[in-house]
Amino acid sequence: MTNTSNKGNSAAVEAPFSLKAIIPPLMAIIVGMIMVILDSTAVNVAVPNLVQYFATDLKTVQWAITGYTLALAAVIPLAGYMTDRFGSKQVFLTTIVMFVLGSVLCSVAQTSTQLVIFRVIQGLGGGMVAPIGMAMVFRLAPAERRGSIMGMLGIPMLLAPALGPILSGWLVEYVSWHWIFLINLPIGIVGIILGVKYLPVTEKKGKAHLDIFGIILAPLAFSMLAYGVNQGGGESWTSTGALVGLSVGGVALVLFVIAELMQKHPLLELRVFRSSDFTRGIILSWVTQAALFGSMLFVPLYLQQIRNYTPLETGLILLPQALASGIGMPVGGRLFDKIGARPLLFVGLSVISTALFLLSGVTVDTGLPVIMGCLTMMGLGMGLSMMPVNTHVLNSAPREWVGRVTPLTAAAQQVVVSFAVAGMTGYLTSQITVHMGEMAAGSNPLVAAVQGFNDVFFLSACIALAGVVISLILRKPKTAGSAGTPEGEQADAAVMMGH
Repeated sequence: MTNTSNKGNSAAVEAPFSLKAIIPPLMAIIVGMIMVILDSTAVNVAVPNLVQYFATDLKTVQWAITGYTLALAAVIPLAGYMTDRFGSKQVFLTTIVMFVLGSVLCSVAQTSTQLVIFRVIQGLGGGMVAPIGMAMVFRLAPAERRGSIMGMLGIPMLLAPALGPILSGWLVEYVSWHWIFLINLPIGIVGIILGVKYLPVTEKKGKAHLDIFGIILAPLAFSMLAYGVNQGGGESWTSTGALVGLSVGGVALVLFVIAELMQKHPLLELRVFRSSDFTRGIILSWVTQAALFGSMLFVPLYLQQIRNYTPLETGLILLPQALASGIGMPVGGRLFDKIGARPLLFVGLSVISTALFLLSGVTVDTGLPVIMGCLTMMGLGMGLSMMPVNTHVLNSAPREWVGRVTPLTAAAQQVVVSFAVAGMTGYLTSQITVHMGEMAAGSNPLVAAVQGFNDVFFLSACIALAGVVISLILRKPKTAGSAGTPEGEQADAAVMMGH
């Protein structure tokens, strides 16, 4: 039944020999995904203002970001079950509505605690948008055009990181921080209208089984591990918070993996890790996410707290990074269809690691051209590597598991990002304290703060460099199916036919 549906989708796309057939549903998916990404980048720039407004510390406000990413991770695993049970279109539209309601709640938060709680609600609403959207695009795209169409999906997705900091900076500086959340209301309405009109109605599968153990254990494992990492990085790895978080989270994770492997209809399809190509690809994806998103939070902090740039100026300084990503994304998608993921990831991650090594040498008065040059390199590297690694991972999985694999990859990425943000925020705080203790009396405290940022960027650079090494053992899409099932081989062979 699924194969018939896939053939129908492919025929619909290929019949006119143009992109016209899939542009309307693609736009509906893009608007929904843009809203979720826009919100993440907008909040990064507003962090110093939120610290000041709520009269609290960075660590507390950082939980508004970590809590959001953990909430995303908690509901992402449900995407496969929900789409099987209710259909992709219905679930996609419902999650957009929930995300918009969460955004409105965030805009009226009165305390930092309320903001964290409302951000969690917002994350619970937006968690399924990306995995369901990517799965729908993957099914809409003909196999031989999959790389370039996933690249097309990436261009508008990267407009969000470009516009997010600028829009957020302008709103925070000239209007109010409340509007960085309220802006989701009109975007969400547009997304809902487009989705209702253009998204194809997908068939519901009769047998949709709910994995109760998975639903309980996954959020417990992910949230406790992130809490433990945050406490360990910020205080001490032997502190009570770190030990409790890591031990409870670790046990829950082991139980979750055992429960999923024993389930006939698991929440997350972990059996796909039997494919060595899938495993290599997703590990590389995690490394890329950790290096990029773990460090991206700290560039706006450096610019505002050390260099005293306004939120709007900060947004404009970050613009070259997003524009370079927008250039690299379609290039990466088009080249993926011709040469596969390995060379693109090697080049992309090499550029990213070089940029981060350069950023690890910034000082209190480093020139803006140097900083913007590093950001441009990071953006270009991200554009070349992000979509190829995601498409490679999907191509490495059996075709009939795509609906279950996108939630798995998206959930894992959100967990990795939350770990990176929590760990690096704690690491920054502890390193600044260490450098302050090493300084002579009367020295400029900003110097110690900059050294803390240097350490974070250096750590990110080392993670990216590990990704460069891993990229060397990645295999081309043609051989990716060999470790999988016959369906996986057919999907990968179809991709290679376009070469």
